[in-house]
Amino acid sequence: MTTPSPLGIQLYSVREDVGPADLGRTLTRLAGLGFTHAEPYDILSDPDGLGAALRDAGLKAATAHASVLRHHVPDILDAAQALGIGCVITPYVDPGSITDRAGVERLADTLNEAAGTAAERGIRIGYHNHDFEFAQHVDGVPAYDLLVARLDPAVVLEVDVYWAGVGGADVFELLPRLGDRVRHLHVVHEREPGNDRPVLGVDTAGRMDEVLALTAASVELPVVEVVAHHSDVWPLVARNAAHFLAGAAA
Repeated sequence: MTTPSPLGIQLYSVREDVGPADLGRTLTRLAGLGFTHAEPYDILSDPDGLGAALRDAGLKAATAHASVLRHHVPDILDAAQALGIGCVITPYVDPGSITDRAGVERLADTLNEAAGTAAERGIRIGYHNHDFEFAQHVDGVPAYDLLVARLDPAVVLEVDVYWAGVGGADVFELLPRLGDRVRHLHVVHEREPGNDRPVLGVDTAGRMDEVLALTAASVELPVVEVVAHHSDVWPLVARNAAHFLAGAAA
């Protein structure tokens, strides 16, 4: 019997279908598409219920999105520990909070402090980018570069390759430069039709196999995130799952 290659799904992708009445059915449906992991974006409301639903569906949760800026860190760690989550990732910050060096340093220091606290419980803290960390420059340098330079190496990077490209980054230069600090990736092979947001850097559409090959030595879990605003997201989720699973099997 072979072990399936790990593939995660950010539950925000199916956020309309993860209410209390739908969660179990939704997780089972995701498992049926071949996903092995779910990445929750709310671990505080009902960790017991979430844990039971994950177990019943046969899914694991190795990572979760929960902001150490918005929530009490011990509460986050309690929930993560109960769910067996080993890495808690801050998914978003106010873009206006990192427009200068002092703001970037405050963010880094907050993440570093949380990482020290989490390490005492065997949990890692991570950071997930959007576009603005690359589009916003401080002293001529992308805010993301300043942030990474200030972060303790213990802080895990979850690079969203789509958002990095939208912000102007060349992910084929970025990922090798970051090296083994990148432990998780947000990936998408096919975006919602009609998504006309311009990619200012290198567009990874159709190049996900290259991205995964580039990071194979360090990335523990690729996580699919697809967002649909004007159509049924499930066919998109299914096609993305099929693409990544076919690549893993090749």
